[in-house]
Amino acid sequence: MKILVLDNYDSFTYNLVHLLRELGHGANLTVTRNDQMPLEAVAAYDAIMLSPGPGIPAEAGLMPQIIKTYAPTKRILGVCLGHQGLAESFGATLYNMPAVLHGVANEAEVTAPDERLFAGLPPRFQVGRYHSWAVRPETMPTELETTARDANGEVLAFRHRQFDVRGVQFHPESILTEHGHKMLENWLS
Repeated sequence: MKILVLDNYDSFTYNLVHLLRELGHGANLTVTRNDQMPLEAVAAYDAIMLSPGPGIPAEAGLMPQIIKTYAPTKRILGVCLGHQGLAESFGATLYNMPAVLHGVANEAEVTAPDERLFAGLPPRFQVGRYHSWAVRPETMPTELETTARDANGEVLAFRHRQFDVRGVQFHPESILTEHGHKMLENWLS
């Protein structure tokens, strides 16, 4: 499986890359910045990881166009900013949170027990959050299903009902996240 990691200019990107390499995917892994690859070149990959990053999805180079072009045909996992970009591309809206969460561990509750990403995980686990923007839960379109929430009802993970597309607001690569390694393994299985 050829994997593209779209780097949204974030220092956490290479922590994700490290985990993917630990899972045995180093030989078929390409990392590129969000403004340094032609859109058509993405077609050569089987799976796309949209990394965390600063700002909002509209400021993330080609990420919005990559989502619109390849979501119907590629396996995609969005992390943090990537999660927000996916949600926004399908019609959800974002809001600037009143309290920034940077390096905060919260409990996630799995709301879709059949979600592949969480296979073999307990129904509740700690996740590391590093964000100031979030998806407005009430704006989630019908084609997206929330698969994990926090105690306040914030969307921590979702999946597309027809495409092999998933997003996680938290950071699987963070030391604050339990089972992050297993989630990435599940994504690629």
